[in-house]
Amino acid sequence: MPRILSVQIARPSEFTWRGRCVRTGIFKEPVAGPVAVGRLGLKGDLQADPTVHGGPRKAVYAYTAEHYDFWRRELPSRELPWGSFGENLVIEGLDESAVQPGDRFLAGNVVLEATTPRQPCFKLGLKFGDMRMIRRFARSGRWGMYFAVAEPGELQAGDAVAMVSSV
Repeated sequence: MPRILSVQIARPSEFTWRGRCVRTGIFKEPVAGPVAVGRLGLKGDLQADPTVHGGPRKAVYAYTAEHYDFWRRELPSRELPWGSFGENLVIEGLDESAVQPGDRFLAGNVVLEATTPRQPCFKLGLKFGDMRMIRRFARSGRWGMYFAVAEPGELQAGDAVAMVSSV
């Protein structure tokens, strides 16, 4: 059964990029213990630009733990701790290629509804210090999935993730 390996949150930070100030919440850090999850995401996880991450349809970003094996082979000189791709949840055993928008999952006592795969923006390139990472990520097909929060509650690392309905 799939399970959450890590939960990450961030507060937006500011960087100068091409002469302008950019705010981003991509620099996620793991948190221990239960985390409250509301309709707009995880408590303490603030989004800098809710048009690309955040809001009710993109409240939680999950990434498949097994994709890290691919990226560690692709980027052998780079350390890749959980949260490296800006995800809120690292889930073992749940590949987004088997998830359809509308599928619902129980994680802890939170019901998450799959909405859309991630489309990387320039902030992924900023985080990796290489703008080519955006295209590389997109071409990999290892995008992760955004979720809406159908039923708020709490979740934490170690919680099982079970499908409760499929479209």
